Amino acid sequence: MSNEVSVSIFRKRLRKFKTLKRGYYSFLFLVALYFVSFFSPLLMNNKALIVHYDGKTYFPVFKYFPGKEFGQEVYGEANYRLLRETFKQEGRGNWVLMPPYPYSPYEHLLDLPGQPPHTPSAAHWFGTDTSGRDVFVRLAYGFTISITFALVALLLDYAIGIAVGSMLGYFGGKFDITVQRFVEIWMAMPFLYTIMIVSSIVKPNLLLLVFLLALFGWMGMTFYIRGEFYREKAKDYVSAAISMGATDRAVIFKHILPNALTPVISFAPFTVVGYIGALVSLDYLGFGLPPPTPSWGQMVQQGMQNIFDWWLVFFPLGALFVTLLLVVFIGEAVREAFDPKVFSRLR
Repeated sequence: MSNEVSVSIFRKRLRKFKTLKRGYYSFLFLVALYFVSFFSPLLMNNKALIVHYDGKTYFPVFKYFPGKEFGQEVYGEANYRLLRETFKQEGRGNWVLMPPYPYSPYEHLLDLPGQPPHTPSAAHWFGTDTSGRDVFVRLAYGFTISITFALVALLLDYAIGIAVGSMLGYFGGKFDITVQRFVEIWMAMPFLYTIMIVSSIVKPNLLLLVFLLALFGWMGMTFYIRGEFYREKAKDYVSAAISMGATDRAVIFKHILPNALTPVISFAPFTVVGYIGALVSLDYLGFGLPPPTPSWGQMVQQGMQNIFDWWLVFFPLGALFVTLLLVVFIGEAVREAFDPKVFSRLR
């Protein structure tokens, strides 16, 4: 009797993916960066994490406190970096715990010597932009926005594309021909002009841009899933399921769809690259996220307008290049791991 343990196709592909070190390590690194980015308000912020004042403890990172609360003669919210220095000089036992990088992506650092933009320094690692905002912090917050935008758009795009493609491929016939004509008409709609019209009517935000991009991006995946369904439904296991009385819903979701997801998984990283590029392009052209949102596209635009301030060009373009390169490495590894010539269901 053989002691060989049966391993699913997915597990074999996952093992193959782990052996492709460049893509696998890029995946781990990018996931770690994205996870850490959710703690940006605790790591990079001009609001104090904890303030101990006159025997009381405050948590300004979670709640607004006016400067008068801590004896500061300032209008509006307390200046916590200044408050920390004041407490140190007074020596009365009061203290302020600031984030490791105590600057906000929206803060205009106009108290720095000279006129912005300021060159990189020990205090401001990537310098400041033309408005005196810290470039490093804006890049970090922009990373979270770009990756989140791409992932949410990907999920919405694929949900629509898979749903429509599965129905076209499974039911076929006149339904397939009729719906395909509508899909082709929708594909002819100019995406950029639509964005320009919408941006002139309403103020764009992240959710609106995700919706618009997914509204125009689902057609490609529809054709891939449609083709996979046509190929899979002609196989014997589908005929056997139908002959045993399986419903259309069971055949689609339980039998065909799990075997038709190879193009979905293989193209996902490259779709993420496209969506990040789309957001950067829209922001660069002025039809994306409104200022002062920390957007990579707006930072690239500012760098192009101030090309002799090298840090405004190098760091935004460098961050964009490294991020897209890591995603491409992941995509290459996923494509190789899910290559049907390596692991086929027919073997």
